[in-house]
This record gives sequence, C-alpha cells and structure tokens, in this order.
Amino acid sequence: MNWRAWVADRARLTSLAARQLAGRRFWLVPLAVLAWPAFQALRLAVGWQESRFLPEAAQGSLIGAPLAVLAAVLGVRIIAGEIDRRTLEIAYTVPGGAHRVWTAKLTAAVGLVLAAEAVLALVAFALFTAFPASALYGAFQGAAVYLALALALSTWFRSEVAGLLATTVILFMNGLITGWGESQLRVSPFWNPAAVDAAAEPAEILAWTIQNRIGMTLLFAALIALSYARAERRERLLG
Repeated sequence: MNWRAWVADRARLTSLAARQLAGRRFWLVPLAVLAWPAFQALRLAVGWQESRFLPEAAQGSLIGAPLAVLAAVLGVRIIAGEIDRRTLEIAYTVPGGAHRVWTAKLTAAVGLVLAAEAVLALVAFALFTAFPASALYGAFQGAAVYLALALALSTWFRSEVAGLLATTVILFMNGLITGWGESQLRVSPFWNPAAVDAAAEPAEILAWTIQNRIGMTLLFAALIALSYARAERRERLLG
C-alpha cells in the first residue's frame, strides 16, 4: 500500500467533508468561539463578575462551554444535514458505503473542534488565567460527547433543528445539575478533577478521573455506533 497516497486521499476527503460541513470558509469556523472570551472579558470590565477566573474554571467556563456548543452545531450537520438538504440518497451511492462519508465529516468536525480549542486555550491563557494541561483534555471530552450526542439525536429525529434543540436541553440540564461547574459529578462529560473538593483523597480523585474518562470514551463510541446503525436504515431515513 502506498501510505503517502492513502494519507493524501484521506486529507483531501476530510477537506471536502469540512467544506460540506461548515461552508467554503470552514477554516474560519474555529474563530467563531472568540465571541465567548470577548463576552467574559466584557463581564470583567464592567463589573458583572467581581473576581477573575481561577485555574480550575478554565476547563468549563472558558474553554469547555463554547466548545460544546460548537461541537453540537457541527454534530447535527453530519447526517441530518444531508437529510435537510435532500442529498442523503447521493451519500448512499458512494463507493465503500455511506459510512465513509459520515466518518470523513466526523473527522472534519473533530478537527474543527480541536482548532477551536487551541484558539480558546491561547486566549484564556493570555487574558484570564493559567491552567493545567489536563483541562484541555477535559474540555475536549465534553465537546466530543456532545458532538456524538448531537449526531445521534439529529439522526434519530431526522432533523438538524430538532437534534440541536434536544442537545441544547440536555446541555442546559447538565449545567443546571452540576451548578454550572460548582459541583462535580463523575458521570458528567465535564468532570473536572481540579475542581473537586480539596478534602477528597488524591487516590480517590485519580480513580474517579480514570472511571470518568473511560466511561465517556465508551459513551462516545456507543453514540457514534448507534448513529451509524440508524443512518444505514435507508428506508426509514429516506421515508
């Protein structure tokens, strides 16, 4: 196998998928998240928030929240976008199966989310607070889970709008239950070990973190698998 040709082919396919997913200027999409740190800076400037951000707040408040919203918007467009544009039937004619199209778009979505995270991390570090490197994985984990959830729900409802609304409700409830980061739940995609009560033993925090990371990885894989299985039922999606 010519690996160079294979990599070039996959890169071209991912680039085309990103263009279909986010438009011709898809490389500008990661910059859209800059509206969030601008809003946070405004809150500090006008006194809406009295204290500056602590390092443990970076994962959720500065990086994770806008990243999850972007991931959800991209997630609903992977399969349901084809349904809304009535181009789904074309995807089923692609050599190798329609899942090849979904995987390319999923890869493009993950790439855009990672680029957006890099932008948010640089701005958060420069303007607000330093933070541990583990916060970057925690923020990406939350975004990845909501990317997969948006993909699953939009495919189930066969609609971008319905899938995004359902994902937004779940995201809001997640924030409400956890007190918008004030309390940490091990079953939350936004689990932040740096924000756990200092009274907890380090060994316990490590064990909880490992459980959370493994659990969320399995949840991500399960949601993607269910979405693909649903999408392969042509008659139901085309009906």
